[in-house]
Amino acid sequence: MVYRERRRRRRRRQTRSPSLGHYCSTASVDQHPTPLLRSPSSAQMSAQSKASITKNDYFKQDWRRGEKIQTLQYIFMKWMMCFFIGLLVGLVGFCNNLAVENIAGTKFVVTSNMMLARRYTTAFLVFASSNFGLTLFAGLITAFIAPEAAGSGIPEVKAYLNGVDAPAIFSLRTLFVKIVGSISAVSGSLVIGKAGPMVHTGACIAALMGQGGSKKYGLTWKWLKYFKNDRDRRDLVTCGSAAGMAAAFRAPVGGLLFALEEMASWWRSALLWRAFFTTAVVAIVLRALIDVCLSGKCGLFGKGGLIMFDVTSANSAYHIWDVPPVLFLAVFGGIWGSLYNFLQDRVLRIYNRINERGAAYKIVLALAISIFTSCLLFGLPWLASCRPCPSDTSEPCPTIGRNGNYKKFQCPPCHYNDLASLFFNTNDDAIKNLFSKDTDAEFHHLSMLIFFITCFFLSIFSYGIVAPAGLFVPVIVTGAAYGRFIGMMFGSHSTLNHGLFAVLGSAALLGGSMRMTVSLCVIILELTNDLLLLPLMMLVLLISKTVADTFNGNIYDLIMRLKGFPYLESHAEPYLRQLAVCDVVTGPLQLFSGIEKVGNIVHVLKTTGHNGFPVVDEPPLSHSPVLFGLILRAHLVELLKKKAFIRDPVPAGSDAFNHFSADDFAKKGLDHGDRVENIQLTDEEMDMFIDLHPFCNTSPYTVVETMSLAKALVLFREVGLRHLLVIPKVSGRVPVVGIITRHDFMPEHVLSLHPSLAKSKWKRLRFKLPPLVKLF
Repeated sequence: MVYRERRRRRRRRQTRSPSLGHYCSTASVDQHPTPLLRSPSSAQMSAQSKASITKNDYFKQDWRRGEKIQTLQYIFMKWMMCFFIGLLVGLVGFCNNLAVENIAGTKFVVTSNMMLARRYTTAFLVFASSNFGLTLFAGLITAFIAPEAAGSGIPEVKAYLNGVDAPAIFSLRTLFVKIVGSISAVSGSLVIGKAGPMVHTGACIAALMGQGGSKKYGLTWKWLKYFKNDRDRRDLVTCGSAAGMAAAFRAPVGGLLFALEEMASWWRSALLWRAFFTTAVVAIVLRALIDVCLSGKCGLFGKGGLIMFDVTSANSAYHIWDVPPVLFLAVFGGIWGSLYNFLQDRVLRIYNRINERGAAYKIVLALAISIFTSCLLFGLPWLASCRPCPSDTSEPCPTIGRNGNYKKFQCPPCHYNDLASLFFNTNDDAIKNLFSKDTDAEFHHLSMLIFFITCFFLSIFSYGIVAPAGLFVPVIVTGAAYGRFIGMMFGSHSTLNHGLFAVLGSAALLGGSMRMTVSLCVIILELTNDLLLLPLMMLVLLISKTVADTFNGNIYDLIMRLKGFPYLESHAEPYLRQLAVCDVVTGPLQLFSGIEKVGNIVHVLKTTGHNGFPVVDEPPLSHSPVLFGLILRAHLVELLKKKAFIRDPVPAGSDAFNHFSADDFAKKGLDHGDRVENIQLTDEEMDMFIDLHPFCNTSPYTVVETMSLAKALVLFREVGLRHLLVIPKVSGRVPVVGIITRHDFMPEHVLSLHPSLAKSKWKRLRFKLPPLVKLF
């Protein structure tokens, strides 16, 4: 009776206590994120767990002891963390652009000097070998130091903010390789961008700062313990991703909206303020550093690069007869964007088969793409005829050196090669040339068509190699060429100049590929510094996105699906409304008693990969079987490591509080945590018991087994859960019948259990491709 009365008082205290609960939980995927198309053997997630703050007695006790000064420290530290994230990301973004402009600029200056001396073969060898060496370096450090740094990084960060914690994506070595590898690969003239890697870089900086230091290297600080939970770390990563996009394009508001529209799955007004503050710090840092470079102290940096992108049109006035060409551009931009996603998906599938064979195959593939790209960039300008320099240009013609609108290449004096002005340049300078004003007669329509087709396919084949590579800049440069070509087609039928058509073409292809609207609109407006384009920009983005949505999903969702990330969409598939929760719950379900034998716990942890376990009290601890709570694998491992055992199956009482503190159950750093295999236990200890009651989350989220699966998905995603317990509708049965994890909401799992739904009429509207195309 005394024990029951103590339990009643404890439950009353738990009901009144504040908590973070599972709102802060983040799921983990396997060590190697292979495609998760398998049907799990149970409804629980097979994962390498990481501890998170859970609503157990220790956390509540620590929370109640908090004083006002600690609350002020917590608030102050959150803002200071945002400040330092913005400061560091701004510095990294500036150094990134500084390095790319100087390395690539030196390469183009040396090659151009050889072209002036008519040493064409030597110029090609220097150009190709430089690109080869830079790509080789990027591939080597990526393949052997941090394979997680390959690609854009946006899909990984987006999946993390959705609740999928892929291993090592925010480690220190990943950050190093992401920065250095991106500089090397972009400088190697590959048709890739640095915006995606900058987003990943910002997220890495935020995650490393928010993990509370490192016990391994003695770099812990007591104040940082407040961020040892998933919610705060997720908020910091969101601010870091916004800062990365802001640093890539010098677009603070665009970076903020990008994090809100594309990256974050959960958003709060407080997070909006902190993210805005972070991007503002980035903008101030970049502005200060750019002013230093304008004095000529940064080498070749200062005349190119997206970070210096101020493209203002002389006249943005338009009339009603300009709308039809813009509508035409938007519709076909959506078609081109969906085709881009389709081809990128197919190429990545082929690359995955090649990369699975080992690091040598990855590097050979990257070098083959580098050689092919160098041949095209140097060879295609020879197909263009030399054009006489315009007499009214404000820029030198022909351009001698690295950047400029009028590249001399192989042409005689007072002539320029329009195709070389695009190909024989960095991607940033090519975009600037395409966006430039008063240049309607600069490019030939055939040159523009060649450039568009080449960039379209080179950007597809360049992404997916073993190097940090972004998609934003290649899509922008390809879309700019597409827009210029459309402007040339309509000619005198529109009053818009070709530079404005290039800007709208970039927006159309971005909307068709990435399916964003608000953030893309603001980013492009901040790039071009032309607010009068806003109505046309909005129209183009809305139409291109709508057209592309009828064919396939956005590019980042396709990449996440290929990587096997169980990403939960914001909407539920229509056929989920036809199913109840019990229709997808699979077994067997692993349960623990309130007082469990150590040997049973060790056996379950070693034989299963589940991450959460229901705790059920049975007589004599209760009158009937009752669900007491949920306990995580990481907490069980912590209990085994500290050996908080009792000899008899009786409640431990208050003695358990002497062995632990709330910090023991806080989320660990970015390592893989402790493993049960590393804990040594004797036979005598295996026969002892553990009282799990003080360590359980006593208020886990539960749903009735008859609840609609679509409603359960909304609850699971909006609250940010890792586990959702399923309880029976009728009493008298086992108090819990299963656990729902994110894998149970995946279409592959649902359709494997209910194949008839694959042919259901309750599907989203999508045009199906002909069977011959699907064979590709």
